[in-house]
Amino acid sequence: MQLEIDQREGPVALRPLKAEDASLLLRWLTDPAVLEWYEGRDRPFTPQMVQEHFYKEDGLSRCIILYEGSPAGYVQVYPLDEEEKQEYGCPEAPSPAFAMDQFLGETACWGKRIGRAFISLLLKHLAAAENAQAVYVDPHTDNKRAIRCYEACGFRQVKLLPKHELHEGSMRDCWLMEYRPQETE
Repeated sequence: MQLEIDQREGPVALRPLKAEDASLLLRWLTDPAVLEWYEGRDRPFTPQMVQEHFYKEDGLSRCIILYEGSPAGYVQVYPLDEEEKQEYGCPEAPSPAFAMDQFLGETACWGKRIGRAFISLLLKHLAAAENAQAVYVDPHTDNKRAIRCYEACGFRQVKLLPKHELHEGSMRDCWLMEYRPQETE
């Protein structure tokens, strides 16, 4: 299921990923500061990896985050199926439920509450246009900046996912965080 996401609110916007964004993704995903939290510094991307990871047909909706009209980061959203709900350990999650992964690739944008702005924009879109009943993220437990951002947007920690993600050579604990639109209205 491909979602049509093209939203704007104030200086922040989301637009669909385009073929010409590959060079941006490559620049961001070779930056050690970005890789520290997304994919790992031991796995800088190559042009081929960018194509394989971001430009395949797999049901993910991929967007570029814009700040004041300039690309600032990346977000992907996908509906959770029953198998993924089992993997997260939340088979009781309401439907439709979505998961999202994101990063700000422009480190100059860090600390400016752009994350809060684009996540809030995306959550409003998912609730209104897709009738999302829940949205999930799974940050590393040591990514305090991301956790604060998600909590400020209405997410809550619901479950520890021990050794959930391979990152820089070791399995990392993650928090399963949940947003329920009806609980934040």
